[in-house]
Amino acid sequence: MKDYPMDFRNTWTDSDVEAHWDRVASIYIEENDKLKDTHDQRFVESIEYLQLKAGQKIINITSRDCEANDYVKKKGQNIDVINTEISSGLMKVAQEHRPYVMQQKIDSYSKLPFEDAFFDAVLSLETLEHVEQPLQFLLELHRIAKPGARMVLSCPPATSEIPYRVFTFLFGGHGEGPHKFPSSRTVKRWLAQSGWKLLLHKGTLLIPVGPKFVKNTGEKIISSCQGTFISELGIRQFFVCEKD
Repeated sequence: MKDYPMDFRNTWTDSDVEAHWDRVASIYIEENDKLKDTHDQRFVESIEYLQLKAGQKIINITSRDCEANDYVKKKGQNIDVINTEISSGLMKVAQEHRPYVMQQKIDSYSKLPFEDAFFDAVLSLETLEHVEQPLQFLLELHRIAKPGARMVLSCPPATSEIPYRVFTFLFGGHGEGPHKFPSSRTVKRWLAQSGWKLLLHKGTLLIPVGPKFVKNTGEKIISSCQGTFISELGIRQFFVCEKD
């Protein structure tokens, strides 16, 4: 398996990512609502994996319109959520729709403005594929997490690139901007290199669009095929980790 250097960089910058989300901020919620069940599945599953407890402090990175905040609060109003976002445009959208959330702007995924061992849990949904320095990003998340902290991370796998481009061509949407969908093997390698202990890897959303019974059938198939290539065809891969 390829060993990535700690200073590995993608071909874009974090500022490029920020610029993309600023451009599409005004249509972000509208476009996601067209596939609401598929979009929100990330929150439903990830919150269960986090195993949140009263009094915990959690970072949601990146937070987009801060919808994940609502799902966390359903688990306990006394759980503190710091919603961090690189796009000022999306932060404004979140403020308009959820004025009660706590937000913090970040300028880079490779250097986060928090102290060591600050958070009890980490939530990172569909972010890893966008960052300029993915290994450094995971190292930073490891640094700011407390010992024993759980992290739930999701991202599309490399097999999703062609379906994504076909869907965008046919239906438009807000697009993904600068990104590279990594294979699950690559993500696992990065997690190990950055000190995260992998507890669970699960592929989901084999059939992300269509009638509900069709999508449910897809989930039954992919659930029975975890660890196989079929699992890698699911457009959302979850990685549940722990900091030793």
